[in-house]
Amino acid sequence: MWTTDTRGKVGGGVLLALLGAGIPALVGAALQGHTGDPYRETRLYFGTARPGGAPPVAEREFDRFLDREITPAFPEGLTVQPGHGQWRGPDGKVVRETSYEVVLLYPEKGADERGASIERIRRAYEKQFAQDSVLRSDDQVNADF
Repeated sequence: MWTTDTRGKVGGGVLLALLGAGIPALVGAALQGHTGDPYRETRLYFGTARPGGAPPVAEREFDRFLDREITPAFPEGLTVQPGHGQWRGPDGKVVRETSYEVVLLYPEKGADERGASIERIRRAYEKQFAQDSVLRSDDQVNADF
């Protein structure tokens, strides 16, 4: 049988335990707060394999494309990372190739205009280097410089 005094002690202990577990999380969230402004992050993946046994897109060719097509559209800056990708071709065979990942960050406010520029870049690469596609992924992030 519970007495008023026992219920109060047990209830108070449970309340303290719950508060104790939640306080560090609340303090951590309050200290971190909101960092940066709303930005869009776009990642483009450029493959280098060409159809019909043609030699792959060379590094100097990609650098020239970067200088002529991507940098003028994103003069504020970008990141290029070399990679090794693979995908399954229409014939079912796995194609492995050197690739380049380009990371673009731009304010969310101008995302529609920048998105149109990105689509022009993708089409230009596909046409110039006989590519089936240039993979694009977008994410909303907060960024602070």
